[in-house]
Amino acid sequence: MRGARAVAVIGVLFTVSACADNGLRQVRPTGDGPDEFLVHPVKPLQEPDNYSALPPPTPGGVNRTDTNPNADAIVALGGNPALISAEGIPSSDAALVAQSSRYGVPANIRQTVAEEDASFRKRKQRFTNIRLFPVDRYNEAYSREALDASTELNRYRAAGAVTPSAPPE
Repeated sequence: MRGARAVAVIGVLFTVSACADNGLRQVRPTGDGPDEFLVHPVKPLQEPDNYSALPPPTPGGVNRTDTNPNADAIVALGGNPALISAEGIPSSDAALVAQSSRYGVPANIRQTVAEEDASFRKRKQRFTNIRLFPVDRYNEAYSREALDASTELNRYRAAGAVTPSAPPE
């Protein structure tokens, strides 16, 4: 009787633990539903002051409800969106861009990184389909890539690097 009760308790524990939700830590897509990152919220519609003085429609053009993420980000950070140049880089930031790209900038870096990451996850996923219980696939795949902040801080301090914003020893 005791053995059957213990097996029943263990069975209930395994059943309840299978209900865990890993949320954003799930590396694989969870279903065939829409991608939340593809949905762009639009600005609220505004009623014009005078309906007879509306501008002519511009098919394929922009309207006041369209989002402009670059300008919105600049405003959110306290900048002036009118200073966005046609080239995309303001002249005041030319030195910063030149310094950060001094070793070259590959044109297809996003595609290259996406392909390398997909290959990495595929290598790490070879035997992950055989699991009795749900696991955190993100930690499983990227555990060797994670940095320990305190270990890195101690390594930099031992090398003589100044770490003014780090907590005191």
